[in-house]
Amino acid sequence: MQAFVNTYIKMFFLLAPFFTMTLFLKLAEGMDSTARQRAAIRSSVTILVAITAFFFFGRPLFNLLGITLAAFQIGAGTTLFLTSVMLVLGISKPPTCDPNEDFSVVPLGVPIIVGPGTIGTLMLWGTELTGFSERMIAYLAIFSAGATVSLFLLMAERIEQLLGPKVLAMMTKLTALILTALAAQIVFTGIKSFMAT
Repeated sequence: MQAFVNTYIKMFFLLAPFFTMTLFLKLAEGMDSTARQRAAIRSSVTILVAITAFFFFGRPLFNLLGITLAAFQIGAGTTLFLTSVMLVLGISKPPTCDPNEDFSVVPLGVPIIVGPGTIGTLMLWGTELTGFSERMIAYLAIFSAGATVSLFLLMAERIEQLLGPKVLAMMTKLTALILTALAAQIVFTGIKSFMAT
């Protein structure tokens, strides 16, 4: 149970739900309620499919490319750290989308919500965990976190009305700050593993 909770919390922060929700509302401006809900559903499906694929197919890709776990820990951790710092400092810019194009899958689902840092971490977890029960517990936690973020998208308007833009901005920065610590830990673990070999 502890492993499930720990992985769920990490994944929840990795998906940066408050930033994700704010960006979704920005991109969905001008849409009616029905179109916005459909876009949220498409983004949600994209998130769940992407996190499943990257978690389960990380190890075969590592083996194919000959990448060591330590090297990927350093690379993925660094990418996640830089992404988090950009969120903390507020220098990550929303993408510009053609109003006639569907933004819900690309770029919102991938690579914004499930971005390089998240992809790297998922592949790392999928490679680190070798036991069947460990992998299943971790996957259930990851999927649950993805489903929670999907609920954030589906209820984005209500949550924004409840919290207000200032509280959302604060929560986004707080989430990003926690992510920087998680990213640093991944890098340190990678360096330690590399030095031990």
